[in-house]
Amino acid sequence: MAEPVEEPSNRPSDPWGRIKNLKSKRNGSNTWQVVAGSAVLGLVVATGAVLAAGPWDNGQRKAERQLAAATDRTGGVHHGRTLPGAPEPAPSAAAVLAALDTAHTRSAPQDPASLRTALAPLIGAPELGTRTAASVIDTATGKELYGRGAATPMTPASTVKIATTVAALSALGPDHRIATTVRLSEDARTLTLVGGGDPTLSRAALKSLAVSAAKALGEDGKEPVRLTYDTSRYTGPVLHPISPNTNIAPVTALMVDEGRVDGSDRGPATRTEDPAQDAARAFAAQLEKAGAEVTGAPREARAAAGARTVATHHSAPLSALVERTLTNSDNDIAEALARQTAIAKGESADFAGARRAVTAELRKLEVPTDGARLADGSGLDREGRVTPALLTTLLARAADPERPGLRHVLTGLPVAGFNGTLSTRYRDDTGARGLIRAKTGTLSRVNALAGTVVDPQGRLLAFAFLASGSENPSAAESALDALAAALAGPVDRP
Repeated sequence: MAEPVEEPSNRPSDPWGRIKNLKSKRNGSNTWQVVAGSAVLGLVVATGAVLAAGPWDNGQRKAERQLAAATDRTGGVHHGRTLPGAPEPAPSAAAVLAALDTAHTRSAPQDPASLRTALAPLIGAPELGTRTAASVIDTATGKELYGRGAATPMTPASTVKIATTVAALSALGPDHRIATTVRLSEDARTLTLVGGGDPTLSRAALKSLAVSAAKALGEDGKEPVRLTYDTSRYTGPVLHPISPNTNIAPVTALMVDEGRVDGSDRGPATRTEDPAQDAARAFAAQLEKAGAEVTGAPREARAAAGARTVATHHSAPLSALVERTLTNSDNDIAEALARQTAIAKGESADFAGARRAVTAELRKLEVPTDGARLADGSGLDREGRVTPALLTTLLARAADPERPGLRHVLTGLPVAGFNGTLSTRYRDDTGARGLIRAKTGTLSRVNALAGTVVDPQGRLLAFAFLASGSENPSAAESALDALAAALAGPVDRP
């Protein structure tokens, strides 16, 4: 049976105002302000006014700049003419602002003792199952404010995407793009479509590649060509341990639209059994439309020695891919990012190599990897293990003003009650709605929530709650939501 995973919402959005009445308590650091504001506001609206107002901090929010410039967003599954794959911005934040205005007074900041008191009855909720571990830290100081089995390895489900994306950004940088190329043999008789590992390659991109390739062929006399496709950038098994499964396509270096065959761009979907071959066939059709003559059916083969590149398509920058991975809990991009990290670290581009590379990159960041087993990049593999302390430390690294290249991990986290996999949660809790950004995690009898929250003092806290043995996923999610909401502090209403 397929493991259940988070299915994101596809709701349109509206403009919103800016957060108010929160003041920085950090000496010279604006990191918490950026993240706190983004938590409440969903970061950007598709309007020029917001683009002008910012804030565009030293994290270089290129993906957000593109999103804010796209003033004709239509929302929905297909997104009209929006930036391909961009996470949805938050809808109107009226409910959030209502929780922060003068009608609602936030209680005094919670010290570790009072925080333990507040979490004690919630952490033991039977809805969470038989085992729960937790970690809460102040991202500015790294100080643990609450811990319960914080060093205990647990099944992370999709919260492992935090580790995957941090490692990818650290190893490759936020501006890295994945290239898909077309190479022409020296005798101009064979074209090869070379996959670089971009699961977001679109049919429009294939068309552009075909037009450029056909033009190059025309310059060489318009002779018929054979078409091959090269997937050698990745090695090892293409099937994830849970495959075949609607939650993930075969992991290959060449695919179009994540191997989806239903026109969707997120969530579970029917997948093609051979994404690379289907991509090559689609490319052949585009070549014919562009005026090239292709003989025979595409076959798999490496590009010939001496072949020259005649067309190139680059993916969105890694910063945008990371945000899409986290907001939509995108398993296909997560596995691609793990393999891109493996390639950057000189490891084999397979599940084992990705595990070694991601682990090595996390150790470079001096985070507690003891007991961790990063079985995959997506969290679909039940054999994966991480500790709550690993997740909160990674979030603190992403909030570090000295590491602006990691900021996209925080800005990609879904906003409570607004977007991504948290769009339908916290709808009735205006005290926490918008103040929490978190990555969800769901497998059978496993539920997790890890992210950031602004506490009553204005501190940015990182938290991770991992639970196993739950019988009711919906009830477990509500119990996790209550834990995170307690970190935001109670709201006194008149």
